[in-house]
Amino acid sequence: MRTIISTIILLLDLTISYAQKKSLVINLDNLKKEASVSIDSRYETYKNVELQIWNAAEVGFKENKSTNLLQSTLKANGFNVESGVAGMPTAFIATYGTGHPVIAILAEFDALPGLSQDSSAIKTLVAGRNAGHGCGHHLFGTGSVAAGVAIKQLIESGRIKGTVKIFGSPAEEGGGGKVYMVREGLFKEVDVALHWHPSDVNAVAFSSALAYKSAKFRFHGISAHASGAPDKGRSALDGVEAMDNMVNMMREHVPQETRIHYVITQGGKAPNVVPDFAEVFYYVRHPERAQVETIFERVVKAAEGAALGTDTKVDHEVIDGTHDLLINSTLALDMQENLMKIGGIRYTTEELAFANSLQSSFLGKVDPPDSASMVRSLQPEKGQGSTDVGDVSYVVPTVGMSAATWVPGTPAHSWQATACGGKDMAARAMIVAAKTLAWTAIDLFNRPALIESAKAEFNQQIGNYQYKSLLGDRKPALNYRD
Repeated sequence: MRTIISTIILLLDLTISYAQKKSLVINLDNLKKEASVSIDSRYETYKNVELQIWNAAEVGFKENKSTNLLQSTLKANGFNVESGVAGMPTAFIATYGTGHPVIAILAEFDALPGLSQDSSAIKTLVAGRNAGHGCGHHLFGTGSVAAGVAIKQLIESGRIKGTVKIFGSPAEEGGGGKVYMVREGLFKEVDVALHWHPSDVNAVAFSSALAYKSAKFRFHGISAHASGAPDKGRSALDGVEAMDNMVNMMREHVPQETRIHYVITQGGKAPNVVPDFAEVFYYVRHPERAQVETIFERVVKAAEGAALGTDTKVDHEVIDGTHDLLINSTLALDMQENLMKIGGIRYTTEELAFANSLQSSFLGKVDPPDSASMVRSLQPEKGQGSTDVGDVSYVVPTVGMSAATWVPGTPAHSWQATACGGKDMAARAMIVAAKTLAWTAIDLFNRPALIESAKAEFNQQIGNYQYKSLLGDRKPALNYRD
């Protein structure tokens, strides 16, 4: 008899568990449909916002129009917005709701210098505009805001409980906006952070990014007539060139995963004047942050040696430094499921013609334009870029994705990427990202076990490591683009 009763109780438990799970699935589906309808209904509004930011094309820490547009959109939708956080005038945090879970959505909005371009398939500079959104951050920021607004509406209606925060982070391109936010402790109350990025593919991030550190090396010499009195001068440009030569020789003797690149930002004004000032801007990258620190110190020694050999003086200013990116597979699997259901976009006949024309300017083999409608499976790869999201991933479980806002085969940081960013297809792909972020957030708000699993994985990855910024205690380099 006891065995029969025990069996009946077990069956009842299983039945109740199944019913509860089915009810949860139905509830989640309804919430996700509601969020999608909300985002779609505001498509023209969000498209207008991202195009205004695309046209403004403001570089790091100078994104005044861009941040104001995003902040005003959030304020109009009931968010409490705190601006100028972590010592950065264009940074902000927008909050709605109370209590846990606290879900953060990251938003970027800075452009890149030297990528002025209109929305045509032919390289065309825009008069009066030097910068361009060759990394698509106008879409990044707007799409994240769209996702946040959809979540806010669900909290407001009582359909979900908790807090959503939009982190408006400036100067991702070499300024490290999020690093200062992390260093300031602004993510302490956050349970999970979500992000996305424009790309030429639809995919959930399942590969790390390179840690990196950058600095401007400034050489000081003595000016003199380059022909009449060369012995009276000491060339700062000689110092820069000597440093560059030594670093280039050093490339043979660093781990093969290392990436070092530089640009001479100042080298003198006239050939017949010995330059008394010259500057070179360096990036050092490696998959491991400890290696970045070691290699960077060798670059510093090369600079000091160059100054000694050219009888000049040198100093350097660290501009940026970011951690590698931790991948949280628990969160990635959930986001992948959502992205697969949402899918990519399909090009119109006009867009296909634009895509084919643009692809003719690419080097190498590229995927067909219709691959923008596809979603990649989770693919562990070695990432070759760097991002300040890496620092976020070292203090809170983090997950991200990319959406095909660019024609397949488009390289980031190119005039072609800037051109794609001004098209309607980019706005539609941005909506794919906004929905995926919103759907993943809905899962997190309704499935405490998902957050617990993500945190357990995060804690195992971190171990005993105590976060320490690669920037040290320096203040934001607000004028690094000057």
